[in-house]
Amino acid sequence: MDTGVVLGILLLVAIALGIGLGMYARKLRAERDENARARAHLTTRFQTVVDADLERQRVLAATEAERQRITAETAAERHRVLAATEAERQRVTAEIAAAQLSARHAMAQARVSHEQALHALGQQRATAEAELGTLGPRIEKLRAEFRALDEEANLQSFGFYKPRYDFASSETYQARLEVVRDQQKQRLKDRTAAVGKVEWTVNGSVVEGRKQINQTLKLMLRAFNGECDAAITKVKYNNVQVMEARIRKAREAIGALAEVQQCEITRGYLDLKLEELALAHEYQEKLEQEREAQRRIREQMREEEVAQRELEKAQAEAEREERRYAEALRKAREEVDGAAGKKQQKLLGEIEELQRKLAEAQVNKQRAVSQAQLTRSGHVYVISNVGSFGEHVYKIGMTRRLDPMDRVRELGDASVPFTFDVHAVIYAEDAPGLEAQLHRTFHHRRVNRVNEKKEFFRVSLEEIVAVVQTTHAAEVEFVTMAEAAEYRKTLAMGEGAQQTT
Repeated sequence: MDTGVVLGILLLVAIALGIGLGMYARKLRAERDENARARAHLTTRFQTVVDADLERQRVLAATEAERQRITAETAAERHRVLAATEAERQRVTAEIAAAQLSARHAMAQARVSHEQALHALGQQRATAEAELGTLGPRIEKLRAEFRALDEEANLQSFGFYKPRYDFASSETYQARLEVVRDQQKQRLKDRTAAVGKVEWTVNGSVVEGRKQINQTLKLMLRAFNGECDAAITKVKYNNVQVMEARIRKAREAIGALAEVQQCEITRGYLDLKLEELALAHEYQEKLEQEREAQRRIREQMREEEVAQRELEKAQAEAEREERRYAEALRKAREEVDGAAGKKQQKLLGEIEELQRKLAEAQVNKQRAVSQAQLTRSGHVYVISNVGSFGEHVYKIGMTRRLDPMDRVRELGDASVPFTFDVHAVIYAEDAPGLEAQLHRTFHHRRVNRVNEKKEFFRVSLEEIVAVVQTTHAAEVEFVTMAEAAEYRKTLAMGEGAQQTT
């Protein structure tokens, strides 16, 4: 029994005793009051009695008898109440003892159960720690394999691939690939691509055992080659390491399936597959580089053709102008011989003007001829496009067009949202040399570090001006502030729309 219950019982017993004693005290007071009223009544009734002393003695005797009776009754009642109280106390004490014994027994049982539970928990914890100790390395191994094989997770974390072969042409890569694949075929013919380490017997037959092992090796190679072909087909610049890890993991997984039979794919065959993977990747990269070089050559050829047509057109125009002014000058000289007075003076003035224009036409013709003969002369331009590429990004290029702005306008066509701003157009006798010098100086500042044909650089205009001034003799005027009219108007329209809303 709980100690709180025992204390509650004792409290109820004490309250019962208090109530009984209170009732007994009220009874005594009531009897005393009744005796007092009786004495008063007798005194009033027998006040005329002659023998008052006798009456007094009689009354006193009666009162004493009544007092003794009440005292006896009170003593009997008190004895009864005390006896009942003692009995109740003994009963409560026995219940408390029983409750304490039960509580101690329950506490002992609870302590034993708690100790057993702690022991069980300790065993479970030891077991869990042991399992965790064995599972930890396995989990970490699986995580490492998952990280290595998860192509999507590696898209942003792949390392820079350093070419292993760096052959000069795609044909060389193709030839090397053929050699590697022939070596793989030879290993398959020689049965050295996959081997069984133990000779088995099936139903007591060594021949049947060899047959089963050969079938297992064929299945292993078919599965491994399928995994390798899939990896080689999917390989590209951002997943070379992932595909290599997949090939290695495929060999491990296939070997684990045939571990009981002690069959494995040889390390030499694995190395040939990894070599094929690297060659296939670098072959595709080299093809793309060659295609980019061809595109660059075609673009340069188109530029040269346009420049040549412009030069031929300018030369033809200069020749026509020269012939026209020469013919007009010849006619004016013939007329001036037969003229006189004011008409003669007028013709002489026209002759001077025609001679000046003829000289200009001859200069233009000579300049066009010289321009056509100079294969390295041209213009180096410095342009920017703030709306498309942001601040401090400049394109440094070269054109042999007679009007370099034609090339700038071509660059600002539909491929970019805004037109280019021109900061400088520099004529140079060796325009490719000046362009190459600028590109070499700012090579480490290229926006595209992979494709060097993209001529965008993240530099300041002051740096470009400093290089031009040190390498180019002629004075060059630079426009420092990009107007970017369409871009800035677009920004203003956007801010106005936000204010109206």
